[in-house]
Amino acid sequence: MRLTFPRTGRLLAAAGLVSLLAACNSAGRPAQYSALEGYVPDPALKTASKNNLSGRVRHACTVTQAKLQKVEEASLAAPCGCYAERTLSSLDKDEIASYRSTGYFNDSARAKALNALDSCKLPRPV
Repeated sequence: MRLTFPRTGRLLAAAGLVSLLAACNSAGRPAQYSALEGYVPDPALKTASKNNLSGRVRHACTVTQAKLQKVEEASLAAPCGCYAERTLSSLDKDEIASYRSTGYFNDSARAKALNALDSCKLPRPV
């Protein structure tokens, strides 16, 4: 399947995927950010609209969940839309600021993201 996104869209989608994977995979690990050494967050995050942030989180969810569940990405539009909406609406100002500056969810935002996965009936990444 060929992506129809422009290069910028693919970069934004990749940044969203990295943030979701970092948020979900590093929970409970003592050196939780060591896997992100050398990672540079997308500078566009700093000025991205809430709608853009939601799109990034939703896309990262669909890519990650499609691999996890071994299903087509299109089948995850509704549950990942639910996930993105619930996650971002539950984040406070500081958690959103942290996401904008680092490109991944901090510890408190990660907990909220995991709760959103549960609420939207999506499996947690292992």
